[in-house]
Amino acid sequence: MITKTQLASLGLFDTRVPRYTSYPTAPQFGTQVGAAQMGEWIASIRPGSEISLYVHIPFCRRLCWFCACRTQGTQTLAPVAGYLETLKQEIAHLGTVLPEGVTLSRLHWGGGTPTLLDAPMMTELAQAIAAVAPLAPGAEFSVEIDPNEIDARRMDALAAAGMNRASIGVQDFDPAIQQVIGRDQSYEITRDAVELIRARGVHSLNADILFGLPDQNNAKITESVQKLLSLNPDRVALYGYAHVPWMARRQNMIPSDSLPTPEARLELFETARQLFLWDGYDEIGIDHFALPSDGLAVAQKIGKLRRNFQGYTDDTSEVLIGLGASSISRFPQGYAQNAPATSAHTAAVREGRFSTARGHAFGGEDAMRARLIEALMCDFRIDAAEILSRFPITRAALDALFQQVNREFDDMLRHDAGGLEIPVELRPLTRLVARSFDAYGMDRSRHSAAI
Repeated sequence: MITKTQLASLGLFDTRVPRYTSYPTAPQFGTQVGAAQMGEWIASIRPGSEISLYVHIPFCRRLCWFCACRTQGTQTLAPVAGYLETLKQEIAHLGTVLPEGVTLSRLHWGGGTPTLLDAPMMTELAQAIAAVAPLAPGAEFSVEIDPNEIDARRMDALAAAGMNRASIGVQDFDPAIQQVIGRDQSYEITRDAVELIRARGVHSLNADILFGLPDQNNAKITESVQKLLSLNPDRVALYGYAHVPWMARRQNMIPSDSLPTPEARLELFETARQLFLWDGYDEIGIDHFALPSDGLAVAQKIGKLRRNFQGYTDDTSEVLIGLGASSISRFPQGYAQNAPATSAHTAAVREGRFSTARGHAFGGEDAMRARLIEALMCDFRIDAAEILSRFPITRAALDALFQQVNREFDDMLRHDAGGLEIPVELRPLTRLVARSFDAYGMDRSRHSAAI
């Protein structure tokens, strides 16, 4: 059994690495990809195919101090209404470029707080999307729901629009921790939101919970996880809190001296992990858990698990189009990101163009290394036969690459004729192993702690 000392010697407790929801990662995006390239990539989508669509709503009634997402606060619906008009224009412009017959296998509204929209706004947005790309049979339509920002009318509107999966952020149920991170959300409010969701026939539920929060200890995270389990979510994301106040200034409100040490963070993760496993959840990748009947667990069993900007997914579509400020699109040819600032995004859309501000066109070994990293993040194993069949690399070159990476981890990875595998006891190092396949330079300040 590997010890904490060995994990420390391999860099687990003092290294910052990407979460690898894409490769290359977003800090590598450049201005060589713009609106024209975005339009060309959309036009190249196969007619009649299924794609995924992400819609970003950047507004929040309150700005939680722990959050590093690109959001902005508002106390009125006026800026939200203006942003909705921009979204409708952006959707209409997408419709002029999108090939005929394209439908959606996945639709996700994220933020920010999508449920800040009132019921008529939700209906308008759903109708605008359906006019351009309707949901395919069996499609999944998910929405991030803030339990503090939902009511029966808005839930009715979402259900009528076809939402069949809801996602709620829990973070932690401890009142003292909630106060320190600026997130007041009681168990009772969360439970009531879940009841609203399920009363409308929406039985698929995602939940997010954080470890590594200020003043968090094993007893507190145990209580929060047990309360979350009482809500019976289908899948759970157990994320490590990323304290990056130099990037997200609101995090300066959180005292850094109250944060657990890296070693304590690992214990918090293991405590929560065991609770999910004991309750019958399957472990999915490095930080997700799902009931055996959930799509993520099924995808993992049959080797179809994937990873994108929302984390782990069973979505197999090659194309993900992001709408709204800062959204990122993924194509077989590369990535394209919209202007991060709402004002710049709005200006571009109102000029009748996509707001694409930067991105990355795949070249060289990008596609191969992206698959190597995704395989590790999803399956903890790279199948040599798969890589050799899909990419122009020789067996000798691939083995040399595996040997080089294995040496970085004191030859403790499993390297044989079948490929490269991360043993169970070394899986806390998965992001570090993935980084070894990353051919790009890395700015530590742009990434979160390895644990």
